[in-house]
Amino acid sequence: MHNHPSGDPTPSTADIQMTKSIMSISSPLGISVHDHIIVGKNGHASLKGMRLI
Repeated sequence: MHNHPSGDPTPSTADIQMTKSIMSISSPLGISVHDHIIVGKNGHASLKGMRLI
């Protein structure tokens, strides 16, 4: 979870790539990433809910 100070919670390409990298690295260690939430002034975005992960 992190915030976007701009207020727009739309995930950037970097947000998506970083999340996928973390998932790849953590999986062999038995650590599951369930979601990545981005909070902005006008709401939030869930990468899982948007089917980006």
